[in-house]
Amino acid sequence: MKKNTFTMIDAEGNEIVYDILFTFESDETNKNYIVYTDQSKDDQGNIQVYASIYDPENPKSKLEAITTDKEWKVIETILETLQEEIRKKQEETNNEQ
Repeated sequence: MKKNTFTMIDAEGNEIVYDILFTFESDETNKNYIVYTDQSKDDQGNIQVYASIYDPENPKSKLEAITTDKEWKVIETILETLQEEIRKKQEETNNEQ
């Protein structure tokens, strides 16, 4: 299976490969979002996840920063829902064993 990835150059000129976790269009904001990770971990050991606005019609367009609390809330809600679904599946698998 081929991973969906993209590469960006950071402020120090380093090339970083990101894995695309998912993309979605929000009816609430009428924008498209991309959620991605470089697999790095934060101080608590959690994989860091990033999100940006993107143009699905133009793959060479630049990612845009998310600047409003409303947009972050939309993304956080989706991430929380996905995490809960994963937890439930893991619990079901554990209970079957």
